[in-house]
Amino acid sequence: MSSTLLEVTRASHEEVERLERLVVKDLQTEPATNKDRLHQSHRVRNMIEQIIDTTHKLVDIYEDKDGARKDEIAALGGQTATGTNIFSAFYDRLKEIREYHRRHPAARVVIDASDDYEQLLKEEPQIEFSGEEGSGRYLDLHELFNEYYNSKFGARIEYTAYLDVFSQPQKIPCKAKSTRPYREYLQKLLEYLIYFFERTEPLQDLDRIFSKVTSEFEEEWTIGKVEGWENSSQENGSAPQNHTAIDLNSYSTVEELMIEGPDKLKEALGALGLKTGGTIQQRAERLFLTKHTPLEKLDKKHFAKGSRKPEQNGVMPAPQVGDDVKEIALMEAKIRKLCDLLDETIVRTKENVEKKQALTYEEMEAEREEDDVQAESESDEEDQQIYNPLKLPMGWDGKPIPYWLYKLHGLGQEFKCEICGNHSYWGRRAYERHFKEWRHQHGMRCLGIPNTKNFNEITSIEEAKQLWERIQEKQGLNKWRPDLEEEYEDQEGNIYNKKTYTDLQRQGLI
Repeated sequence: MSSTLLEVTRASHEEVERLERLVVKDLQTEPATNKDRLHQSHRVRNMIEQIIDTTHKLVDIYEDKDGARKDEIAALGGQTATGTNIFSAFYDRLKEIREYHRRHPAARVVIDASDDYEQLLKEEPQIEFSGEEGSGRYLDLHELFNEYYNSKFGARIEYTAYLDVFSQPQKIPCKAKSTRPYREYLQKLLEYLIYFFERTEPLQDLDRIFSKVTSEFEEEWTIGKVEGWENSSQENGSAPQNHTAIDLNSYSTVEELMIEGPDKLKEALGALGLKTGGTIQQRAERLFLTKHTPLEKLDKKHFAKGSRKPEQNGVMPAPQVGDDVKEIALMEAKIRKLCDLLDETIVRTKENVEKKQALTYEEMEAEREEDDVQAESESDEEDQQIYNPLKLPMGWDGKPIPYWLYKLHGLGQEFKCEICGNHSYWGRRAYERHFKEWRHQHGMRCLGIPNTKNFNEITSIEEAKQLWERIQEKQGLNKWRPDLEEEYEDQEGNIYNKKTYTDLQRQGLI
């Protein structure tokens, strides 16, 4: 039966709700190993992408640009081309259903598709990792290291040292960064880090992270605060046209400009590609021309030999170089951000490389097999359910303790303490120990009774109160003691007990 547009809408909403429930159910399960964590993350990522695709289809249906949804709703009400006729619309739909089942006699109606969706939780997505990456635990930068090692912008260092410096491109001189090999190396490094990050952290929104990095970079680039590129405009010749060593807006005549001196005028002319020779007045006049006249409109006689006028070839070379430099600086900013996110992985990679340098090939292979077996055993143990029909307490290894040990310690005997809020203690040993624990001490403190040895084995509140009263009577705490309870008042109205008042009077203080 051909699905109507409204049926497609209903099925799409149902699919989105089912996928959302599956995502929640999958994330509630704590993965046992790193491999399980990767599989879970990729499963959730795939389901989120399905939700997004289905939602886009629903948006297109609700926008109804072709009017198909509006026509279908009208048809349900019997509004046809010939007028309103509910019965004819009903019988047309019934005819369509019968025709469908006549052509497809084996067709069945799916009552519950939950089993098909539950299979998504058992999927193990295929994630490709090289042997050096260790299922996403380590980086594999050997190819990039060889390129760095044999380049002019690199250095002759060990691989372990490269793991420390590859995340710091700002330390490379700007002159070395303007070469084509460095740009290609940077592109390969960025592509690898992005590919590795997408495989190991599929739930992270890399586009949003890069969007924030780009916005922060644009602000820093505008004010010249990008790390490692503070003087990039002068070194790469990408300075703006009106940028010189002298602010021409501060001068209104050539004579005032001559005060700057010949050396400074020469430096300003050289920055603009103009001739730097002549007297100080000629230099000042030549430079003063640029205050009101753009460089592309100046006569070519004012430019130094070997330098081209800006209008030649229809473009200015300086801005193009500036765009390339800015693009390289932006790639460096993205690499630094990815290295910050992968900081723990970089540290693990360095530790693994240093460890492997002390092992032979046979030892490395044995260690790799041991890791695989350990990971499989951990996952198998998690899958197995513990058989404990007697409901014995768990031991230190997470398994039930032996039954003879259970009987030896009397763990089947229950003791209740009213002072502890009717809390149950299993076994004589736990019961005797609880009199010194915080729960019993708090209960005695609430009753206003000191938790001494006299109250051991007493768990009833009433018995504890009666015992405390008898102890007080024996100690004479309820008798009248005039030296402590009889009050005296001095001339200033201060109140003392008899003992304190007598001591102060003997000292002559009152």
